[in-house]
Amino acid sequence: MIKDDAEFSTDLMRGAEEIAHFLFGTESARRKVYHLIATTKFPHFKLGSMICARKSVVIQWIEIQELRHANDNSKLDTKFVRFGNVQN
Repeated sequence: MIKDDAEFSTDLMRGAEEIAHFLFGTESARRKVYHLIATTKFPHFKLGSMICARKSVVIQWIEIQELRHANDNSKLDTKFVRFGNVQN
């Protein structure tokens, strides 16, 4: 939870450009932010028409994506190993 206003203001990202800078290191990647929002469950909200996100929530979402894909990849590795053993 947010402890004070200063913490909230440093955690809040306002606009696709600011989110793009946080994620990709450049504000020119704002179209990637729109794509993430349209095609994934990227954690965001709107203040009026402005896209916003909290850094702490985005970091948690990324960690979940990493774990989910690591688990998917370990299942794929197991399938490939089994498939490889069948052919030998």
